[in-house]
Amino acid sequence: MFEKLQRAFWKALTPDLIAEPVEAPTQGLLSADVVSALGGTDNLKSQQRVALTRVRVQLQDVEKFDAAALKAAGVPGVMVLTGGVFHLITGL
Repeated sequence: MFEKLQRAFWKALTPDLIAEPVEAPTQGLLSADVVSALGGTDNLKSQQRVALTRVRVQLQDVEKFDAAALKAAGVPGVMVLTGGVFHLITGL
């Protein structure tokens, strides 16, 4: 029980440092416009909320990624990492 409380406490303080299970690609975290700018649902390998203002997505094919369409869909910033991983800045 103590370990569970301790984990919840540190998760609240440092949400980026405590790993969560990666969600199956669904449209729950992202709008339809954002998903289409990322190349569609078939192109999403995984998606995970890593902070209140950030979503980590991994794409099957990076070539299908459309930065202009993503900006038009309302995502103000994108951090591109290696291996087809993108951090979408979705909030403030």
